[in-house]
Amino acid sequence: NEEKLLKISKQCANISKSQVARSYSCLEVVLAVCVFPDLLRDDSIPLDARQRAQRFLDICPQGSVGVYSSTTGMPYVVQRIAEFISKRDGGIAADPNQIFFYSGTQENLKMVLNLLSSGSGEMQTGVLTPLPYPHTLPRLLQYTRLKLVPCSLKQSQGWAVNTEELHRTVTEAREHCNPRALFICNPGIPTGHIQDRKSMESVIRFAAAERLILLVQEVYQDCVHGPGIEFLSYKKVLLEMSQEYSEHVELISFNSLSNGSLGECGLRGGYMELVNTDTAVAERLKVLMGFRSPPVLPQPALEVMINPPTPGEPSYPTYKQTTLSHNAQRGYEVLNSLKDVSCQPAMGGIFLYPRLELPAQLIEEAKTLGLPPDVLLCQMFLDKAGVCVGAGSENGSEHDTYCYIR
Repeated sequence: NEEKLLKISKQCANISKSQVARSYSCLEVVLAVCVFPDLLRDDSIPLDARQRAQRFLDICPQGSVGVYSSTTGMPYVVQRIAEFISKRDGGIAADPNQIFFYSGTQENLKMVLNLLSSGSGEMQTGVLTPLPYPHTLPRLLQYTRLKLVPCSLKQSQGWAVNTEELHRTVTEAREHCNPRALFICNPGIPTGHIQDRKSMESVIRFAAAERLILLVQEVYQDCVHGPGIEFLSYKKVLLEMSQEYSEHVELISFNSLSNGSLGECGLRGGYMELVNTDTAVAERLKVLMGFRSPPVLPQPALEVMINPPTPGEPSYPTYKQTTLSHNAQRGYEVLNSLKDVSCQPAMGGIFLYPRLELPAQLIEEAKTLGLPPDVLLCQMFLDKAGVCVGAGSENGSEHDTYCYIR
């Protein structure tokens, strides 16, 4: 059983690579040229891809990606990230000095959580988060000695964030820990729910009232499905609120190569942006990052992600456009056509998160094997149908007679 579970976990960890459409030609050609600069003279390679690679090699000492990176990322790449953020947010400025590139969202988040970690018992730092949450979060909080404070969302309400429930949860949590942060995903992981402006404003007001720092994972911001659905960043919403909030609520947002339209899990690259944090936070992060400089090769890859080929450029015709919207709608329709299965439509991300009613026989078999019922169900999907799905219990969803899978 442990061997089967390990097999499922490994496949789930790499699932985004096979499910997400990628910019094969532009991304992989740019990386190939960066690694082997002789290809700059190869006219069979699209000119715009070679120019991208040349611009990056020009800022590398000796024109080689085999060098150490600047502590918070190559200045050229960090500036490109700032330009992307500003364009995304309708012209709101982004300060390159508050942007940190490192080896993926998990590493960035881990550094921030380490800064928050303190105390024990009733004074142990707590992190409030909507449930279901990313399956990697509990282990990350455990590693950084932080207390997980889950706040349940309801499928019947479309997995929307309920600030009344947040207030109730944080009040109860103060009896056994010291909540200092709210971790939230937008789009939701694994629910795919996308918050609108009104919802985000209420969360920001909640964070201000409870003096919580907002940790926002926005790694699926470029995976938005359906008509009328729009992604708004928490930064944009925050800075367009009154000064009471825009100048005082602390926010750290995260984005990554491993998710979204690229799904480049193995390249390990991502960035975070600090808003309204004390200057000491940025200085301390620079110290922590100085012990191990970020990898170089993911940086030109991230530049492709935030600045993909545009119409008229040679690489554009072969740039693979995402089919996630069609796939998400089709998956939603098929799942809801099945007996004892219900699913909310996905607004964003790459996951669907359906609820399955469990037969009594499966529940009893799981008890005999010492497994959660949803884990046994996932094993059955893999063994009998060759389909890999993730157990909802990994996302905090544990129930007696039904389960969720992603």
